[in-house]
Amino acid sequence: MTYEEHEGIRRSDLWHIRRSPMHFKYMMDHKLELTKSDALRFGAAVHKFILEPETFDDDYLIAPEVNRRTKAGRDQWEDFELQCRAFGLGWVTLSEYEMFKEMLWALTQNDLATQLLRGKHEQEFYWTDDVTGEACKCKCDCITTYEGKPYIVDYKTTESCENGHFERSARKYGYQFQAGMYCEGVFQNTFTEYGFAFVAQEKTPPYASRVYICDADYIKRGYDTFRELIGIYHDCKQGGRWFGYGGFDEIPVLLMEE
Repeated sequence: MTYEEHEGIRRSDLWHIRRSPMHFKYMMDHKLELTKSDALRFGAAVHKFILEPETFDDDYLIAPEVNRRTKAGRDQWEDFELQCRAFGLGWVTLSEYEMFKEMLWALTQNDLATQLLRGKHEQEFYWTDDVTGEACKCKCDCITTYEGKPYIVDYKTTESCENGHFERSARKYGYQFQAGMYCEGVFQNTFTEYGFAFVAQEKTPPYASRVYICDADYIKRGYDTFRELIGIYHDCKQGGRWFGYGGFDEIPVLLMEE
């Protein structure tokens, strides 16, 4: 059974419930359509190349450079897609493949990032939440040791690693929540307290990178968010109601501006 097929709610799905359970339910019901986005394809491919470059070519093909506005080009592209589906392979463009090689080289120039990403990759963890009884899962980019302490390390691509930029992305995409949920999941499997770190790398040349070590308070606040969201998820499942904005009974009041 693959990670995707295994029972359990994962961080990237649960994060959608913060907007509203209705948005979460729609996302889950239409997941096959939503996961076909080019951004998700790119993200999965660059993660594979950075974390496991030695097996990248086993799982990915380089797409042919064809003009899909012509019938011949469309036919060649359809044949290529059929080949990918038949063998369960992903694909990247030639320009993306060359970009990934440059990103990997640039990452090796950051000694701390290289050290943190040297460990066991793509480790899967499954557990039952001891408060709600809900099945949960997470897949960690890297499990390693830093300064004698076990760490979960997550690799992220970002627009910029300048001061404040990655921090804004972390708030927008729920990276603090991820740190809290992942540390909880690994603890439930190992009964060991893990630290958490992000290795962020820019998606444009020269592909600079930066390491962010999460302190205990950051992880604790992420865990509190996990408790809140898994609680909402559990209550909606139990009640069979996936409400929109404002909760079940809340009615917002608009106040006249002065």
